[in-house]
Amino acid sequence: MTVSLDPTLHTSLEALLATRRHCHELPLFSRPVRNGRQTGQQNSRLRGRGVDFDQVRAYLPGDDIRNIDWRVTARSQKVHTKVFNEERERPVFLIGEQSPRLFFGSQRYLKSVLAAETCALIAWTALAHHDRVGGMVFGSGQCHEVRPRRDRKALLQLLQLLVQANHALAPEHADPADPVSEALNMALRHSREIIRPGSILYIVCDHAAIDGLNQSLLIPLAGHNDLILLPVFDPLDSELPANGALDFVQGKQRLTLNSSDDATRAAYAAQFQAQRQAWMRLARRLRCSLLPLDTRAPAHEQLRDNLGGHPKAAQT
Repeated sequence: MTVSLDPTLHTSLEALLATRRHCHELPLFSRPVRNGRQTGQQNSRLRGRGVDFDQVRAYLPGDDIRNIDWRVTARSQKVHTKVFNEERERPVFLIGEQSPRLFFGSQRYLKSVLAAETCALIAWTALAHHDRVGGMVFGSGQCHEVRPRRDRKALLQLLQLLVQANHALAPEHADPADPVSEALNMALRHSREIIRPGSILYIVCDHAAIDGLNQSLLIPLAGHNDLILLPVFDPLDSELPANGALDFVQGKQRLTLNSSDDATRAAYAAQFQAQRQAWMRLARRLRCSLLPLDTRAPAHEQLRDNLGGHPKAAQT
């Protein structure tokens, strides 16, 4: 018997499949989509005999002598070499959270749904660029992975993991004592055994994850890969409305806050701002991208606007 889930609370495989139509709007990668099937579309930082000529410059010790430009050398009487932008496969790996703390939202989406659809959208975009894609979905005490491959089967396996983890979320299952931040740390430790150096790594997690994050786990990952951080938040995470008594329920625990009290609202807002500043410091420290997402808009619109993409042309 199939249990029907409320589409306002949970995502579905159909919804994650539908994010594919937006993947061509997003400049997530440095190269436009082309028709190659076997090679990835990401520029590597390496210099060598690649497919795209870049420039001619003076020869330096250690340069490959096969790249010497003899015409320019003869004309200038100084040895010059050709430099290429080498295109290499850059596996894309996603670490996506589906935990009880994400099962919350006061706007268009629950954070858990927005996180799942963000992961799906990035995965579709990677596959459209003919790169290998894989990922890891974690929650309270759980962590499941799909190793990067360049095929739809791997992507569909990742989407299935997202859907299964998302459907397992429910208010009555939430336990405030669950070490959710430790689950992220566990996922980061495990990912170091899977991710190849030179990959593009996306981490989609709750905005509050910064509080329990072991930042030292990210240093080697950021040092050998391109890292993009996407913390997800809801406007109610950042500011309490002045609506009197507000009840917060998590599992069997209930907390009532007097949101009409200025000091309470100020302390609540300060906690979010401290997390926001911590994310910014972490991104500067790791020299990585930081793209916060909030529940007021779809993932593709936020990524497109933040990255300078363009809407897909209307089809007639």
